[in-house]
Amino acid sequence: MQNTVEEGKTIAIVSHLSIIGTIIAIVMNGDKKNAFASFHIRQTLGIFLLFFALGYPVGLFDDWMISSSLYIFIFILWAYSFVSALQGQMNLIPLLGNFFQKFFKNII
Repeated sequence: MQNTVEEGKTIAIVSHLSIIGTIIAIVMNGDKKNAFASFHIRQTLGIFLLFFALGYPVGLFDDWMISSSLYIFIFILWAYSFVSALQGQMNLIPLLGNFFQKFFKNII
């Protein structure tokens, strides 16, 4: 397992950089599937898609407190996942991690 973590750590970190980084990580993990990298790609893809899905409706409120709450929520989820990747751990993000793992299982 430790060898799998070390091999997939770079891909897992790249997936956290941006939505473009997530797409690059999907391509990097395409040929030789790494369980650790796939786990973190699913987590970050879910976080970024959640941000885009909630960003527009939250923006309609035109209130800085509501918008700030979304940004803080997404940042906390992202930071938790990023630190988990840096430490070589496969920690599910709170609330939605299990859903993201199941939903993106067939894609990545």
